Amino acid sequence: MSQSEGSMLTKEELLSSAADLLPALRERAPLAEKQRQIPLETIDDLKSSTLLRIGNPTRHGGIGAGYEAMYELAWELGRACGSTAWCYAVWSFHNWAIGHFAEKAQAEYFATGPDTLCSSSYNASAATATLEASGIRLSGRWQFSSGCDAASWAMLGAPTAQGPIWVLVPRDEFEIEDTWFVSGMCATGSKDIMVRDRFVPAHRTLDPFRAGTENLTGWDLHGERLYRIPLFSVAGWDLTAPIIGIAQGAVDEFSARLRSSPNGLDAVARHLRLAESAAEVDAARALQRQEIAGLVDKAERGEGMTALDMARNRRNKAFIAKTCVRAVDRLFEASGGHALFKSQAIQRMQRDVHAAAQHFALSWDTNAETYGRAVIASE
Repeated sequence: MSQSEGSMLTKEELLSSAADLLPALRERAPLAEKQRQIPLETIDDLKSSTLLRIGNPTRHGGIGAGYEAMYELAWELGRACGSTAWCYAVWSFHNWAIGHFAEKAQAEYFATGPDTLCSSSYNASAATATLEASGIRLSGRWQFSSGCDAASWAMLGAPTAQGPIWVLVPRDEFEIEDTWFVSGMCATGSKDIMVRDRFVPAHRTLDPFRAGTENLTGWDLHGERLYRIPLFSVAGWDLTAPIIGIAQGAVDEFSARLRSSPNGLDAVARHLRLAESAAEVDAARALQRQEIAGLVDKAERGEGMTALDMARNRRNKAFIAKTCVRAVDRLFEASGGHALFKSQAIQRMQRDVHAAAQHFALSWDTNAETYGRAVIASE
């Protein structure tokens, strides 16, 4: 379904478009893994379906369904190709996050149209930023920049005396080094980005810790509800949604294998594994839906997030990832030796879900410990 710029679409229409893409995504998944990036045909499909505009502010080509609908779209796409769902989700989050930047930065970013793509890497440990009169001078290397090959911009973490900030750098001011030789999520193309002595004007910088709280630029410019809550309460859910999609894809694949097996109806042990894993995926999906609904409710009420709220938010992202890994492993273990062949989708799903759950934002130990401390510290 191709829509003209500025068309308003419902979540149901977008989900129908996403479902229409699944056969092609399944067919391309092995090629995508071999190429180690999302195929151009898939990017063209995501653009022509307007799915990539889900995060755009309305004035910059947004399609009206609300950014929160993106998670369900990523659930759907992840059933066919985890890497595609991952890049789709992070690209969409970036275009939503752009709405927090200064109006001038947003105009520059979307000057090439509503389908502009941005990759990111927020770890500033290998970067330097020198303060200048009207901005900063930036150099460094950033790892794990998913979808960077197709991106026109990069959103990068930069160190300052006041703490880390995010900066926007256009494609002609950064280099990509192909370092992405990995066991899972191969097609995300999460390569290294290098910036060598480039000036970033102040309007293309953002303090992410103030965005949505002390800095309400997004709300003032766009009046869209999720710009009224902390940026970091929204960040990270774009990572769990593809993981849920991958886990659902494994349930789909395992179910199909059982249906095609002559002994499928009598495979009691496999039935039990299927039931438990399917329940876990349903639970993960329900937990994310509940958390997003809670964020929307707080945004509509103009309520803030307490330290315990934020800790629970991070805990639940990590718990979803952990639960989905367990669900996929249970099915893979019962899939037999034929599941090891690269022609079988379930082996890719098993590798992908483990790779995706390795993201530092989804570390169970770190986020569980933070939650425990927040509980003890609260009254």
